[in-house]
Amino acid sequence: MSDNLREKDFVRELSKIEQHVLHEHAPLPPQLIFKIIRQEGEEELARSFRALAFSALAAGIFVSFSFLFRSVFHLHMGNSQFEPLISSLGYTVGFLIVILGRMQLFTENPITTIVPLLSEWSLKRLFKVLRLWSTVFLFNIIGTAIAAIFFASPYTLSPEVESAMHSVASNVMTLQPIENILRGIPAGIIIAAIVWTSPQTKYFRFVMIMFFVYFIALGDFTHVVVGSCEMAYEVIKGDAGFFEYFFKFLIPTGLGNVIGGTVIFTLLIYNQVKKELSQK
Repeated sequence: MSDNLREKDFVRELSKIEQHVLHEHAPLPPQLIFKIIRQEGEEELARSFRALAFSALAAGIFVSFSFLFRSVFHLHMGNSQFEPLISSLGYTVGFLIVILGRMQLFTENPITTIVPLLSEWSLKRLFKVLRLWSTVFLFNIIGTAIAAIFFASPYTLSPEVESAMHSVASNVMTLQPIENILRGIPAGIIIAAIVWTSPQTKYFRFVMIMFFVYFIALGDFTHVVVGSCEMAYEVIKGDAGFFEYFFKFLIPTGLGNVIGGTVIFTLLIYNQVKKELSQK
């Protein structure tokens, strides 16, 4: 008797209640997760420019709290050997606000919007993806710039917190373009993994997001949106220039995040489920 027949006989023997419990505890198959993310991507691609712009602007502002709270934790931990373990928790705050709040974060788009494109390729759909990417990226960066201006105001934060923010941001400034590309790749993969596992973890998404983002910070990987606030803060304070901001950090890190989220994670996942999807 084949495995499929044995499975069907086993399911028939279960009561309705048992079948319901079995269904609730069964993991979602990869092709179903793919379809869930595709549906979310279709909805994002259909949103108006105004809705995308304001959502991305809010995401850029609120994700900057990752920079602020990491700096606050850094201040209070001082030179403790446990400082990286604790301050990295602060890095998760902005991501939790943005992802749970369903705001448009650029590094989520490389998987959410590419899935519909891979499912149904067309130039029109490609244009929609590029429109969404450019809109979200631009307004994320504007949002981080607004947050950086607010943080840099002499009336906003104490001198101690300002010093801690400079200490945290200086780590980003020291990296070369190639380092930002390579360190951006794992961050892109991790953010894409958050999107991919979200349908499976809806009852403990808070813990899952915190766990994944924590290791972005702990691994000292680079995220283009949060890092944009850090670099913008240094530019405003006069400790970095626009060349360093755009060509040493923003472009290389954005490229690394896209390579990790799209070229590596999304394409590998798509090829995992491609055969099953074509049989439907």
